[in-house]
Amino acid sequence: MQELKISPTKNTPEIMLTPEGVIRVRGRSIHENVIEFFAPVEDWITQYIICPANVTCVDMNLEYCNSASAKVLIHMLQKITYVTLKNKKFVFNWYYEEGDDDILERESTSLLFLMSLLIL
Repeated sequence: MQELKISPTKNTPEIMLTPEGVIRVRGRSIHENVIEFFAPVEDWITQYIICPANVTCVDMNLEYCNSASAKVLIHMLQKITYVTLKNKKFVFNWYYEEGDDDILERESTSLLFLMSLLIL
């Protein structure tokens, strides 16, 4: 499995996915066609969860994301949690600027969603 890197633009985040279990999304995600943009990420994750690293660490550092991006990212996180079915560890880090209530609210929603998946 190869590393996947997508360089950031003014509307799309930097994305780095490594077979060693590092998954990083950083920047702004306000792309008009999020399905097309995130398709290679989705494909990579599908392959990764077949044989994941012992620890998968997701670092989310978004300064802004629109609702379409948030839906895709939540779906992506849902898929990544499948590593726990293979008795592997999953770490999720969400970084945001102090006082950024929009990103904080998305974090809370995402974390509640992820916790419900991991409990099931």
